[in-house]
Amino acid sequence: MSTVVVIGAQWGDEGKGKVTDFLAEKADMVVRYMGGNNAGHTVVVEDREFKMHLIPSGILYPDKMCIIGSGVVIDPAVLLKELESLEKQGISTANLRISQRAHVIFPYHQKLDQVEEERKGNNKIGTTCRGIGPAYTDKSARVGIRVIDLLDAEEFPALLEANIKSKNQILTEVYNGKSLDYGEVLNNFKGYAEALRKYVCDTSILVNDAVQQGQNIVFEGAQGTLLDLDHGTYPYVTSSHPTAAAACLGAGIGPTRIGRVIGVAKAYTTRVGEGPFPTELNDDTGALIRKQGGEYGTTTGRPRRCGWYDGVVGRYAVRINGLDYLAITKLDVLSGLETVRICTGYNYRGEVINEFPASLKVLNECVPVYEDFPGWSEDITKARKLEDLPVQARRYLDRISEISGAPIALIGVGSRRAQTILTADLYN
Repeated sequence: MSTVVVIGAQWGDEGKGKVTDFLAEKADMVVRYMGGNNAGHTVVVEDREFKMHLIPSGILYPDKMCIIGSGVVIDPAVLLKELESLEKQGISTANLRISQRAHVIFPYHQKLDQVEEERKGNNKIGTTCRGIGPAYTDKSARVGIRVIDLLDAEEFPALLEANIKSKNQILTEVYNGKSLDYGEVLNNFKGYAEALRKYVCDTSILVNDAVQQGQNIVFEGAQGTLLDLDHGTYPYVTSSHPTAAAACLGAGIGPTRIGRVIGVAKAYTTRVGEGPFPTELNDDTGALIRKQGGEYGTTTGRPRRCGWYDGVVGRYAVRINGLDYLAITKLDVLSGLETVRICTGYNYRGEVINEFPASLKVLNECVPVYEDFPGWSEDITKARKLEDLPVQARRYLDRISEISGAPIALIGVGSRRAQTILTADLYN
């Protein structure tokens, strides 16, 4: 396997956690390289379900080194709660390491996230209000506080005081809100610093050493391609880069170290939050897919918007990320539908366009061009090889691969580890 980047090929929630967990079996290290606790991964091991937001999916294997890279923004309270939850369930976190260069989320980030969303009203982005966007804003504005700063007992109080003074002015004078108590925040975060200190190091050294030793490494992203700050449906995007190129920045390695890239996509499409969604189904079929797929956010519990597989999005994800393979998840959710559809292009003012447009004005006017396929009624959750699938399901997958422009290497037919079909060797 060497080095593999796992990314979301749609709007997030594609099942990256399951794919990463599956690949981690033969990996030595799993690296989370971007995002924050606005993302969630659900992994099912036998009859146990694990929900993680910051810790890499590989933590469920006791012998894997798990890295939270510098591209991640960390809410220490959330991370410590997640660590405690895993330990209570008998999962060791001894192999977790946190980049000293990762940025920290503070209560003022969350407050600013909330008041800004409220101010936008009907034009809101649909963020989780976890403070991720404001934390990345501070990072870019060069006023952020990193983990290494948090651990510095001499430097941290002054850095925090300056930031709280500045943010309180915005909260009170611009938004007419309440100010934050510096002393309270300082005391809380001093405690967080001591609790996390044992996990912190220069993770870039660990990752590069592992690469040079020929170890198998999985790089795990959050969200999806269409939420990328540069290449997503801006401004309805996240504040970082879920695309494959960010793995290098967030892990602290060079681009020549990446072996292959796998894009995870559902057999249909979902989206959480605001923004355009050409293949969205606001009908009984969409509701049925939501119900059968359990399409509710891991982090927020919000119902996900559901629609048919979008081949335009698939092509775009293949191009932007340089995908070597697709991993198609939740194929079992479509069982029982008489007809299944794939969007092959968009009709825009009478003209068919095949590439994903940058303009949201154009995208909002796009009408999907569909190809229809006969569905299947069989229960496919026990399928373990391609030949076990109904011929209709195989034809559907073949067309997804053809339209998107990448071979399918993995097919998910259920939430458990064992409910996976491998159709290509990802390990060599």
